[in-house]
Amino acid sequence: MQDKSIDGALLALRKQIIRGSLDGLESVEALLRMRGVDLPRVMPPKRPDAARRGHMARLVLDALRDGPKTMRELVPLIADQRPNISQLAAYNRTGQALAKLKIAGRVDREGRVWWLAQ
Repeated sequence: MQDKSIDGALLALRKQIIRGSLDGLESVEALLRMRGVDLPRVMPPKRPDAARRGHMARLVLDALRDGPKTMRELVPLIADQRPNISQLAAYNRTGQALAKLKIAGRVDREGRVWWLAQ
């Protein structure tokens, strides 16, 4: 494993410990100091609009369970589930989720209408 990979993993662990108020911060910081890594002074807060892995895909799949829909019909349903993002962000994220789901073979489309793949 490369040194920068180890340093990156330790920094990510430090961030997780700080954000989660977990134990072990002193140990991780001691390892980072031993490796000569400068510790960041301020830990930025987690973005309030950050999605959990696969969350948008689940929202889109749930919305399509009721039947085929266009993007124009899907976006308000998604925006209602994610009130902390703008309509534009909901539109963009819905489009991205649909594209990924199509590649995965989970949804299909004809023209502007999307539905669950068989």
